[in-house]
Amino acid sequence: MNLYRVWGMTLRYIYAFRHNIDKMADAFYWPSIDLLLWGLTSTYLTSLNPDGGQTAFFVVLSGILLWLIVWRGQGEITMNALEEFWERNLINLFASPLMFREWMASLLALGFVKAVMSFAFAVTLAWVLYAVNLFRFGFLLIPFGLLLIMTGWWFGFLVMGLILRFGRKVQALAWTSIFVISPFSAAFYPLSTLPHWAQTIGKCIPITYVFEGSREVIATGKIDPQKLLISFVLNVVYLTLAGWFLHRSFEKLRERGLEKIN
Repeated sequence: MNLYRVWGMTLRYIYAFRHNIDKMADAFYWPSIDLLLWGLTSTYLTSLNPDGGQTAFFVVLSGILLWLIVWRGQGEITMNALEEFWERNLINLFASPLMFREWMASLLALGFVKAVMSFAFAVTLAWVLYAVNLFRFGFLLIPFGLLLIMTGWWFGFLVMGLILRFGRKVQALAWTSIFVISPFSAAFYPLSTLPHWAQTIGKCIPITYVFEGSREVIATGKIDPQKLLISFVLNVVYLTLAGWFLHRSFEKLRERGLEKIN
């Protein structure tokens, strides 16, 4: 793998981001709207129950902020890949010395950068609007953030592999599919709230342990290493399988012809 080519592709996407209103909206506008809507709703509910409402308010906002990392990590992989398909630019990319894994590495790097940028913006906005300071947890945020971005990566690989296999008729998965796991990931409520069958699904999702662990940190100030370990192992397994599936899908597309995704 040539790191110069990876860096070059990453810069290419960053330069495009600076001049693309759609990408700016994804990074800043939608997180702002989510914070305003959910923040004001939580403020109202807190006023109905002042005794325990403040903790619930913090849990909801922290769930929104942490979910943003997953969303951006997955979105940057699938949406930037889709743009290459829409513009029929794959042939141009791979007529160069660029290798498939270098392209993937650049998308992973971009997803990490954009997730950190959007998260920092949203956390700052939450502090300005509601005096909620998630940064007070300091280095405890780092393992949570890394595990969330890993989930975004493998989910992005999975969706991208499906698009390569079945073409543009399933391209809506790029911006909708990540929300399928949202109800089972316990982002805004404990896993025990779900029915038994849904809890079983939730236990197979890596970010469930992240959100459950984040609520423990909010309540006790302590982190549960076991939850982080389970999340990490699941992420590694899913990332490996999704990477294999994506590579096989790309090979199938190359056999048909890179211009024949439709």
